Amino acid sequence: MMNNATSPKPTLGLIMTGGGARAAYQVGVIRALHEILPKDVRNPFPIICGTSAGAINAAVLATDAGNFHRGARRLMTVWKNFHVEQVYRADAWGALGNSARWLMTTLSGGSLDGPVSLLDNSPLADLLGRHVDFPAIGRNINAGHLQAFAVTCSGYTSGQSVTFYEGNTRLENWERARRVGVAMPIGLPHLMASSALPFIFPPVLINREYFGDGSMRQIAPVSPALHLGADRLLVIGVGRQATQSAVRLPSNGYPSLAQIAGHALDSIFLDSLEVDLERLQRINRTLSIIPAETLAKNGYPLRAVEFRVMTPSVPLSQIAAQYAHDLPRVIRGLLQTVGAMKRTGSNLVSYLLFEKAYCRALIQLGFRDTMAQRDDLISFLGYGPQ
Repeated sequence: MMNNATSPKPTLGLIMTGGGARAAYQVGVIRALHEILPKDVRNPFPIICGTSAGAINAAVLATDAGNFHRGARRLMTVWKNFHVEQVYRADAWGALGNSARWLMTTLSGGSLDGPVSLLDNSPLADLLGRHVDFPAIGRNINAGHLQAFAVTCSGYTSGQSVTFYEGNTRLENWERARRVGVAMPIGLPHLMASSALPFIFPPVLINREYFGDGSMRQIAPVSPALHLGADRLLVIGVGRQATQSAVRLPSNGYPSLAQIAGHALDSIFLDSLEVDLERLQRINRTLSIIPAETLAKNGYPLRAVEFRVMTPSVPLSQIAAQYAHDLPRVIRGLLQTVGAMKRTGSNLVSYLLFEKAYCRALIQLGFRDTMAQRDDLISFLGYGPQ
């Protein structure tokens, strides 16, 4: 990266990953940025990319790209007052009826018609339809407030990770192994598909294919932002990064279904990001030891990309265990049958606990973690000493 006075200002990309209710942590990070950035900042992130629940947060910021501080306040208003009923049906008929249908379909070998999932997330579609002004994304791009906005989904037929993006006319589609970028106006179906947790929420039809949660098959979570032109990245994850070798403790018994499901969700939402960031770090180190003239002479396509990562300093499953009792009674009963209400199953609960006490705890954690890096982030974002 060049930092002298004649160098062009880096194009910042914001990447918000998935994780169900864990995405409340991202709102805490955005709240802190709202406080530490100058009030006259329209939008520090010309490129915004989101996956799963992170796509929903990213969409709010993209619709308010002309006023970052207003977008941050809108996110706070929704998340700090969340209830499960705003995301999925928690009444007896809605929750148990849907679960019974899911079980019948499983036992019948998938012979029943129509969308099948453990939970009915139609309330989320209603919420997003009321609060997200999708045409505003295009207006912000035309006004120059936003360069590109992208949402990643997973195709159940193609097996591809598909990044749908809306951006300026200079951008081009891309195709790599198991991942493609496709330009089209972003709407409600893209957000519902990207946040459709496997088995838990139903897939969504976009054009000719059904899509599910974007974190599945997303082997390179940072690549969409780079394809769209970002050369500096802020990544907001929802799981702790591995900083040391795992400690293997003796098992207390056979793992419950909830424990296995929580492990599977962690694999979907956390592992790819860690691997991709490690890869990016290795590329940066390699490029730093190759002379600039050698890179120019050989037309080497890679470039160094500076990045920062914000991830929880405390395991979110521990926080979820403290607030699991806030779930509606019907949902508690449903999760009890798979062992999710035990401490070993709190990982699964951490993805489904859309209740305000838990969300506020995650927002506060995200705020604290970000403020602890205040000076570095201000400089990184280009609003302080370089």
